[in-house]
Amino acid sequence: MERRCGAAGEVGRWHAGAVTFPAPSRALRTTLVVLAALLTAALTTACTTTASGTGAAQGAAAGSDPALAKYYDQTLSWGPCAPFAESDADRKAFAAPDLDCARLQVPLDYAQPGGRTAEIAVLRHRATDQAARIGSLLVNPGGPGGSGISFAATLAGGAGTPRAILSRFDLVGFDPRGVGASTPAIDCLDDKQNDAERADDDTDPSPAGVARTEAENKAFVQGCVSKTGVDVLANVGTRDVVKDMDVLRAVLGDDKLTYAGFSYGTRIGSTYAEAFPQNVRALVLDGALDPEQTTIDRTVDQNEGFQDAFDAFARWCAAQPTPCPLGEDPAQATAAFQKLVRPLIDKPVPAGGGRVLGWNDAQTGVSQALYISAAYPILARGIAELALGSGSILLRLADLYYDRDASGHYSNMLEAFTAISCVDEQQITDRAQIDEQNRRVDEVAPFRSTGLGPVDALDPCAFWPVKPTSQPHVPHVSGLPPTVVVSVTGDPATPYEAGVDLAKALGGRLIKVDGNQHTASLQGNACVDGAVAAYLTDLTLPPDGLECRLS
Repeated sequence: MERRCGAAGEVGRWHAGAVTFPAPSRALRTTLVVLAALLTAALTTACTTTASGTGAAQGAAAGSDPALAKYYDQTLSWGPCAPFAESDADRKAFAAPDLDCARLQVPLDYAQPGGRTAEIAVLRHRATDQAARIGSLLVNPGGPGGSGISFAATLAGGAGTPRAILSRFDLVGFDPRGVGASTPAIDCLDDKQNDAERADDDTDPSPAGVARTEAENKAFVQGCVSKTGVDVLANVGTRDVVKDMDVLRAVLGDDKLTYAGFSYGTRIGSTYAEAFPQNVRALVLDGALDPEQTTIDRTVDQNEGFQDAFDAFARWCAAQPTPCPLGEDPAQATAAFQKLVRPLIDKPVPAGGGRVLGWNDAQTGVSQALYISAAYPILARGIAELALGSGSILLRLADLYYDRDASGHYSNMLEAFTAISCVDEQQITDRAQIDEQNRRVDEVAPFRSTGLGPVDALDPCAFWPVKPTSQPHVPHVSGLPPTVVVSVTGDPATPYEAGVDLAKALGGRLIKVDGNQHTASLQGNACVDGAVAAYLTDLTLPPDGLECRLS
């Protein structure tokens, strides 16, 4: 099956010839630490509850449908987070004594509030200075499909989160409907099927190859339908996520929403602003999706962004004292890389533990490392290893991207990415449009090209059982308080100009960040985090024209 990403967020599904990526599941707040620790390991070998008070009645009074009152008026029962863990990393992080978790009940279909319900997993880190507490800060890491509770636990325990934020806000993450520990969860493939799908490169552009790829995509969709249900798939889009977020805001006792969204999380933030402008206190939107772009244009621009990131890596690599595995001339790095990875289409290389590295996983592993320039040394090691005939490092990087743990278990991040993208984006059923897109991608991102020509197969969204519930568009919001948009000049997944456009559309203040990585807030940069913390805590806008630099 081919995967198409980039539609809404960062990586996802491969368009055999055009690839777009959602952000890694744990975003990039502690990416280098995670990569280093996991690579080192890879290369060497009933809960009790307490009731909390709510401000739910205020939410119901703030214009919500009376039929939703029982949801706005609910009381969360907080308890240990261990039962919410979906991975070994979560089990370790969720054991922290300053975290508690709960489940928020919402209607599966807001048009039928008396019908089937869904449960949203919520994690909270209480403000360390309760006397100075402002309220809750809701966060989302992107994707779509990233776990908000895992992300919040990482922020709460990380050194990069400003103390002013942790002291004055309850830091709250939630798994959007269908994602992670929320139920019902999106499910399309089992672990063995995920492994098999990754090994299938879908690189054959012949009519027979296109037919095989489309048959696989149809089978994937049928798996989603049978394992998840059409009623769930019809209601997992951003349209419904923001309604859940407003219920959560009220149940947490906040008159107004304070929110920080990253990558696809910026779409959640801007969509919430359109639906509930009167309920917004502050929005930080980092790594924006361009609100004016079509799905095809976004896919092309994202691939071009990854080529720019690859070129930046090549320049860094050539400047190092040790020989660069792509050679000393950055202008020849793409050709050198193609010579290394294209043979993997026909002959994967050993990657340890009885596994092999094929073309698809090699491309994914490289792209995973291109999200942040601090991972360049690991990427150089991985490419050097590939030149020697081994793929263990790049495969481990790909595992991190796909959220596959050491036991071979996958989260549902990428299945959720596909399901949410299919109802958030344009469903492309015209092969002429697919051909145009993939040929443009080959031109702007040659390091990802197979050399065989694009595979113009319709992706899973073309066969999706329900129609989109929203479309990319410029948000039109009146009465919105000032917002802050953060955009990095060398962001590979969400190009800088997208942040410029979103700030303009919302009438917000832009923080320009010079550097090469995906998103920049709450990661330890004093310039960015100082401005973001001042805005979130005191509603002090950054100076007009503020420009920060990543080290």
